[in-house]
Amino acid sequence: MIIAKRRKFAQRTRIASIACVGITLLIGMASYPSSCRSQAPQRPSEPVPVNFPRFLVPGHQKEMDGLRSLFWLHYPAAARAASPTLWDEWLSAPSLWPALVAGDSADGRTSRERWRQALSTRIVDREGYVATHQHISMAHPLGWPLPPGYWGSRGCQWHFSFQNAIPSPYRYDKLSTPEGWTLSGALSADVKADGWHIALSSPNAVLTAPAKDMDAAQAPFLLLNWRGVGIGTLRPYIEWTTREHPQWSARRRVDFEPPTLGEKRVYHRGTKVLWDAVEANDIVYQPIAVFRHPQWRGDITRLRIGFGNREAKGHAVVQALVSSFDTRHNANNQAFIAGCASYFGWSGDIAFLRDNMPRMRTALRYLQHEFEIPQHGYAWTKWPGHDGRSGIARQADGTIQPLPGRGIGSNYWDLLPFGGKDTYATILYFGALRHIIDLERLILAHPEWKVLGSGPRFNPKQLEEHAAHVKSVSNRVFWNTATQRFAANIDSDGQAHDYGFTWLNLEAIHYDFATPEHAAQIMAWLDGRRVVAGDTAQGHDIYHWRFGPRATTKRNLDYYTFWWNKPEQTPWGHQVQDGGAVLGFSYHDLMARLKILGPDNAWTRLRQIAMWFEDVQNAGGYRAYYKTNPGGATLQGGGTAGGLGVDNEFKESVLLPQVLLDGFMGFVPRGDGFALEPRLPREWPEFTIDRISWHDQILRVRATHNSLEIGRQTSSGASPTVSNVAIPVATPNVICWIKLPQGFKRVDGAPLARRSDGAFGVRWSQTQSVRFEKSNR
Repeated sequence: MIIAKRRKFAQRTRIASIACVGITLLIGMASYPSSCRSQAPQRPSEPVPVNFPRFLVPGHQKEMDGLRSLFWLHYPAAARAASPTLWDEWLSAPSLWPALVAGDSADGRTSRERWRQALSTRIVDREGYVATHQHISMAHPLGWPLPPGYWGSRGCQWHFSFQNAIPSPYRYDKLSTPEGWTLSGALSADVKADGWHIALSSPNAVLTAPAKDMDAAQAPFLLLNWRGVGIGTLRPYIEWTTREHPQWSARRRVDFEPPTLGEKRVYHRGTKVLWDAVEANDIVYQPIAVFRHPQWRGDITRLRIGFGNREAKGHAVVQALVSSFDTRHNANNQAFIAGCASYFGWSGDIAFLRDNMPRMRTALRYLQHEFEIPQHGYAWTKWPGHDGRSGIARQADGTIQPLPGRGIGSNYWDLLPFGGKDTYATILYFGALRHIIDLERLILAHPEWKVLGSGPRFNPKQLEEHAAHVKSVSNRVFWNTATQRFAANIDSDGQAHDYGFTWLNLEAIHYDFATPEHAAQIMAWLDGRRVVAGDTAQGHDIYHWRFGPRATTKRNLDYYTFWWNKPEQTPWGHQVQDGGAVLGFSYHDLMARLKILGPDNAWTRLRQIAMWFEDVQNAGGYRAYYKTNPGGATLQGGGTAGGLGVDNEFKESVLLPQVLLDGFMGFVPRGDGFALEPRLPREWPEFTIDRISWHDQILRVRATHNSLEIGRQTSSGASPTVSNVAIPVATPNVICWIKLPQGFKRVDGAPLARRSDGAFGVRWSQTQSVRFEKSNR
C-alpha cells in the first residue's frame, strides 16, 4: 500500500458511504505517484527493544533471535492499525499481543487503542457491506480505488470542482463547464470553488447532461458529489435514455435518498475516516446503483438529475457526476469479523463486544444474503464485473483485447478476477463462521457480560450445521480432480480457473476448510511428492524464492482484470501474482505443515526461512539483498511492480513470525481465557515466549514435550498489569479458563478449578504461576 501525504482541508467533504484513509495497494501497478509511496522498513540490523517479546529455544537461539528481529522489523507498521479492511485479520493479532510499555508509539496511543478505534469505526453500510477504507477515487467509494488510466472509454466524467474532492491521480485533471447542460425549473448561478451552484426556481427542477455515448456495463454506478441548501423536501432521481429508447421515461429511473441535515453520514476529512451529522456546507459522495435497474443496459445516450423538490427555493451545488465501476471487495466482511474476534480475544474488552457484536452479525448476514450462501453452500458473487470471467480475451492472431469492466478484483489479489462461484470468498466466510460460532457460545456462557440483548443473535448449533454443509459442498464443487487441488473459482460460463494458487489452498487447510484427504493431496503437491502435469513450477522450484512458495505454480497469460492486458511482457516470477511470492503468507504454509505434516516438517521449513533472513540481514536489508537479483528476483513496492512482496506495502510480512505463537505454542486467545496446544519439534527441548499481553496480564509461557508453565510477568518490574492497555477489560479477579489438550493435569499445588469442558480455572490476582504436566496414564 502507498501512504498518501496528509492534506489540510478548509472545508469538510462528507461521503455517503465511504471514507478515505490515504493508503493504496495495487499489486499490478507499475508505478505510483511519489507523494503516495510508503517508506521501506528500517534495516533489519536495527536493535530490537529489550521489552519486545522473546522466542527462546535452547540450541536454536540464533534462528529464534533472527525471527524476533523479523517480527520487530514489521511490527510498527502493523501496530498503527491504519490499513484497509482486508488487513484486519492479518495485522491485528501480531500487533495486539506484544506487551510493550506505554508511550512506545509516536502518537502516544497503544496498539490496542488504535485497533479498537479502527475496528469500531469500520463503515458497515445499510445493507451490511463493510467498506474497504481506501482513499477516494472514481471507483466505487466503498471499494478499491483505480486511477483513470484503468477506466473504460465509455463512461462519464464531469468535474466542476476539485476542492476537497477525489485526489489526483485518481481522477481526470480537466475541469468541466456547464456548457451543453440544460436546466428546467432551475437557473445556473455560477461555478464556484466548491462546484456548480444551481438555483431551484420551480418545483421538480431537472438538470440534463450533454449527450454521451456510454456503455452501461462500464458504468454500473453513478457517483454524484453534491449538496442541497435550503431546498426543503426532496425526492431526487437519475433518469436516462438509450439508443433503443431515446425518450425520457419514469420506467428508466432510479430514486436515491438525499442527505438530511443532522443525519449521520460517513465522510472523509483529509485522510481520516469520520462518522458525523451532515452539516450545511458538506459535499456528500453518493453512489447510485443504476445497475440494479433492469433497463440499465446497452448504450446509454443521455442522463438527467431530477431534484424532486416540492418548492421553488434553495439551491444545489454539484461538484461532480461520474460513472463508476463496482470495485467492492467480497472479502471485507470476513476480514472485519476476524479482526474484531482477534481484538476481543486479546483484550477482553466487553464494551467493545457489546458495541460491535451487532455489526459483526450484520456483516455475516450480508454475506449470506448477498452471495446466496445458504442456498448454494458457497459464495456466489454476481456483482457487475465480478462474475469470474477474465477481463482480457485472446484473439485468433494471439493479440489481447481488453474487456473494460470485466475481471475486476474482489480481494487482495487485485489483478485476478475471482468472483462468480468464489472459492476464496467461501474459505474466508467459513473462517468468519467459526469466529461467530465461538463468540455466540461465549456470550451464552457469560450472561454477566450483558451482550445477549445486542441485536438478533445466531444460534451456534445451527451455524455449526451450516458450516459443515458449506465445507461438504464446497470441497466437492471447487476441487479440481485433475490437479488434486482447489481452483480459484468457477465463472458465469461454468469455467473453473486453476493456476496452482498455493496461498488459497494453504488457507483452505489453515481454516480447516479442506477435508483431510484434500489437505494431504495439497501438501503432497507443494512438497514435490506429486507433480501436477502442465505446471510451470514443479517440485523444489515451487520454493524457488526460499522464504515461501510461489503464489502460483502455472504461468498465467489469459486470466486477469481488463487493465492488466499485456501479461506476456512480464516474465514468469516477476509479478507477485504470476509465479512470485509474498513473505507474510508463508504463515499459512507453516500452519498447514504443522497441521498435516507435523512440527518437525514445519520447523525444517521455518529454519530455511531463518537462514534466508540471516542472508538478508548480512546484506543490509531487503533492498540491498535483492539488488543483485538472486535467483532472478525482483522486488515490488515503493513505486515499482515486481515478483516478491516483502516490504513497503506488504505489511502482512508481520504474519510470518506469528506462527511461533499460534502454531508451535498453539496459543489461542479467548474472551474468558485461552487455549494452549504446544507442538514442539523433536529438536526443541523446550520453547518459551514471554511478554504476551493477554487481557490485563503479561504472561510468560514455557512448554516442554510433557509440561507447561504459565507465569505472570511484570511491566518494568513494578506491576503485573499491562501498562500499555489503557482500555478497561474484565475485572482482574475473574477466572481465566485455560483449555489444554487431553492428558494434562495441574501440579503446582494451587486450588483446582475445572469446567465441564475440562478447562482449568485460574485467578491471576491470587496466583503468580501455574504448572501442568502430561499424565502417564
